[in-house]
Amino acid sequence: MKQQIRVLGIDDSPFTFTDKYTTIIGVVMRGGNYLECVIKNQVSIDGEDATFVCKDIIKSSRHRKQLKAMLLDGIALGGFNIVDIDSIFISTKLPVITVTRDKPDFNKIEHALKKNFIDWEKRLKLIKKGTIHKVVTSHNPIYVKCSGIDIEEAKEIIKISTIRGVIPEPIRVAHLIASGIIRGESYGKA
Repeated sequence: MKQQIRVLGIDDSPFTFTDKYTTIIGVVMRGGNYLECVIKNQVSIDGEDATFVCKDIIKSSRHRKQLKAMLLDGIALGGFNIVDIDSIFISTKLPVITVTRDKPDFNKIEHALKKNFIDWEKRLKLIKKGTIHKVVTSHNPIYVKCSGIDIEEAKEIIKISTIRGVIPEPIRVAHLIASGIIRGESYGKA
């Protein structure tokens, strides 16, 4: 695989649960070291529009035809606004890879969903959908789900797009931009 592949990374901005919407940022990078584009959109907090918004970001990007994959920080944006990665792949034909630092605790997730959502079973089913792969890195392991791409190719894309640490640069940069827009200065780990 070429080192200069174009990858779209998406992350949401910090928010409070009194907010109705949160900003999401997409960045298109070549490999992990050349930023080509920043895309801004929004999703509703704990809503059901994250999948649609991700599809829209992909379809409306002028870089669409050159993108190799979409990298997403976790399986949800704006709280529990769950992203259906299979639906995104089916609709756009762009492979989707989710990346998290921590292995999901489904018992805690189920408890939070039951407490806050009438449709908790639907959301939990979407969160659990697919296989979670533990990917060993030179630092700590990460946990990955993918759609439209096998895990070996996903690992290669993650490796190409990661400069330092374990989080791919497109996700890290999207996180920095999103938190900087909201807080005035970026902080925290993606």
